[in-house]
Amino acid sequence: MSTGRTMPSLCFVIPYFGRWPFWMPFFLAGCRANPTVDWLLFSDCGPLPDCPSNVRVIETSYAAYCDRVSARLGIDFHPSNPYKLCDLKPALGYIHEAELATYDFWAFGDLDLVFGDLRAYFHEERLAGKDVFSTHERRISGHCCLLRNTQELRELFLQMKDWRIRLAMDRHEGLDEGAFSRIFIRRKNWPRPLARLFWRLNPWYRRAEFIEAYSTPDAKVPWVDGSRNFPARWFWRDGVLTNDRDGGRTFPYVHFLVWKGLAWKQLSESVFATYPSLAREPAWQVSAQGFEPLVTRAGET
Repeated sequence: MSTGRTMPSLCFVIPYFGRWPFWMPFFLAGCRANPTVDWLLFSDCGPLPDCPSNVRVIETSYAAYCDRVSARLGIDFHPSNPYKLCDLKPALGYIHEAELATYDFWAFGDLDLVFGDLRAYFHEERLAGKDVFSTHERRISGHCCLLRNTQELRELFLQMKDWRIRLAMDRHEGLDEGAFSRIFIRRKNWPRPLARLFWRLNPWYRRAEFIEAYSTPDAKVPWVDGSRNFPARWFWRDGVLTNDRDGGRTFPYVHFLVWKGLAWKQLSESVFATYPSLAREPAWQVSAQGFEPLVTRAGET
């Protein structure tokens, strides 16, 4: 429903180095289907074939990117493993302030996602109500988190305890879902009613939205009904994402963290070769078996 207001602008910032993952055609399909959202990728992986206009790849070496981070944050940031970049997520709005100057919101996230209709979930009314949006109930969602693009929010990472020391460490510290989450939420393992009462005393929590979006099957968070009965297949049709368990319910994205680390290691290069053409189809499905043409079975929508 339109309110007559200008749609808030949004840009995801993701540094990624090494080699583009084999599922990138489907990541890009989700981006292409969200033309009012932008992505800014800093990478040495080379050009992306069939890249939509709302995805911009800034080519840079890993060493040069670490030099930029070091200069901006005033620390020595030269980790041996690019996975350490995950610890930078809460600081990306500050690091890339210049590139994000024209946006109302910035976001950090990952590449192991397929996007549905992001604007249907992060709609105008929703974004007007809060300043930070996590898609988990009890922590910041490192794979997808939105923040209002103000100086206060860009510098919020400065409140993380020992942030200089921990960012300068070579090992990955999990700062996005750990130290950054604790700015908003503490005592997250208390019983839910007591925990939520405690959280509401924190003004930062009151300015944030922590609502479980049920995006990561086979992971730690139970599903919609509290069970461990997760959807087995997800259906992407013209930018709308559903699954084989939840009827017509739509989702903003699916995060295939578990599948990529286990089942997908068995997929072959010959399978990957079919992915670019499949990703351009108006409909397909994703499961532990990888990405496949969409074949709807009885009882599925």
